[in-house]
Amino acid sequence: MVDILSGLAGGFGVALSPGNLLFCAIGVLVGTFVGIMPGLGPSATVAMLMPLTFGRDPTAGIIMLAGIYYGAKYGGSITSILVNLPGESSSVMTCVDGYQLAKQGKGGIAIGIAAIGSFVGGTFSVIGLTLLGPPLAAFALSFGPPEYFALMLMGLTAVTFLAGKSMVKALLMTVLGLMLAVMGTDEIAGVERFTYDQIQLLSGIDFPVVAIGLFAMSEILVNVEKVLRVDLFAPPKGLKEMLPSRRDLLSVLPTFGRSSVLGFFIGVLPGAGATISSFLAYAMEKAVSRHPEKFGSGALEGVAGPETADNASTGGALVPLFTLGVPGSGTTAILLGALMMLGLRPGPLLLIEHPDFFWGVVASMYIGNVLLLIFNLPLAPLMAMVLRVPYPYLYSVVLAICLAGVYSLNNSMFDLWMMGLFGALGYLAKKLDYPPAPVVLGLVLGPMVERALRQSLVLSRGDYGIFMSRPISAVLLTICLVMFAVPIARTMRTWISTRGREEGATL
Repeated sequence: MVDILSGLAGGFGVALSPGNLLFCAIGVLVGTFVGIMPGLGPSATVAMLMPLTFGRDPTAGIIMLAGIYYGAKYGGSITSILVNLPGESSSVMTCVDGYQLAKQGKGGIAIGIAAIGSFVGGTFSVIGLTLLGPPLAAFALSFGPPEYFALMLMGLTAVTFLAGKSMVKALLMTVLGLMLAVMGTDEIAGVERFTYDQIQLLSGIDFPVVAIGLFAMSEILVNVEKVLRVDLFAPPKGLKEMLPSRRDLLSVLPTFGRSSVLGFFIGVLPGAGATISSFLAYAMEKAVSRHPEKFGSGALEGVAGPETADNASTGGALVPLFTLGVPGSGTTAILLGALMMLGLRPGPLLLIEHPDFFWGVVASMYIGNVLLLIFNLPLAPLMAMVLRVPYPYLYSVVLAICLAGVYSLNNSMFDLWMMGLFGALGYLAKKLDYPPAPVVLGLVLGPMVERALRQSLVLSRGDYGIFMSRPISAVLLTICLVMFAVPIARTMRTWISTRGREEGATL
């Protein structure tokens, strides 16, 4: 515990430096505006702004990207409450009661409750990251190549929980990511693989090109074909309208506590994410409420629960990312790629080799949550006015940032063409309901899986039994099988029950 406190104290010294503090403020402000704009989301924005971090101090860069990640959770509540339009899937449950409160003239109080709940959930999640990160990293130090292979394979298997409606589609996208990962020059054998005599592909495909194309460019293409008409309820005119009464605050305090714990531990699970935590938090609050009939017609607990759990899950998702190198969502997969592009390898050695970075980012999240509370309460009316800006103007700016960011990587037109290609691919994927996140997971984890597999087989002289003869790798591989089996069993059960009903109806 003493080591944790001393590390955190040193982290505050790093995070409070003027440069890092500025990047933290920029990140949370950009994240808030991203959350307000429907359709963009933190994944696309983190991918789009990733090139801005290259050539800078890695700590400042990741502080900004992490600020965008958890800052977007705050902004999403404003559109959910005032417009009934969730910025992303994790804000859907906030619409249910938040919009009803806005129709009753209590939109300001709902936004205030959402901001306070977000602060409580975000702070709790950072405390959890502080306490769980070091012991988990210390445990993972006992990992060798077989254990790393099983761990990275578990990260790829998490795609079964990111699959959406079809696990087959998610697996196909993962295979595509793995195919992209092996393009270039083999780092061990030194031979070219899938370069098609293109000099630009000798070093492989740059991660930002793929991420910006799949997420940011595809979002632009999807949104420009929509005619979005926003009916905005009157935003609160000042801070006074957003401050809940003492009675309202006391009524949601238990909700803050329950949803913080639920959201954090669901966020730790690979693939679970903020959407599941917000849905479960809403269901939990309705189940324990003395007046469940109020849910759906303007219950404050219906706003406090999902928003608190949503923000608590962000810190939880960073636990496996930083300590094990396993991303559990599309945004954390992009953060994993950003860390590796900046020369940092997430995993158990991150805390040992780069303690200033780890504790600096953790401390910045404490600061960022305070900044978000300070920014969101007085600036919410101004932020809500962003919804009145015509979408063609907003997405023109986003497109310009994408083009400038990708071109700045290598000053290469080839990268721009590749970004356009992946943008078109991402657009088709969204239209056909193929999830883009598995491509990123495959691209980032593919080289790590290949390297660990080769090292393991060198140690065992080609004997694949090494993976089952070592307890940790055997347990992790068993978890992988279970993660595959659960959705398959769920699908089979649904098919059997549907078949049974059809046969019963026929008889």
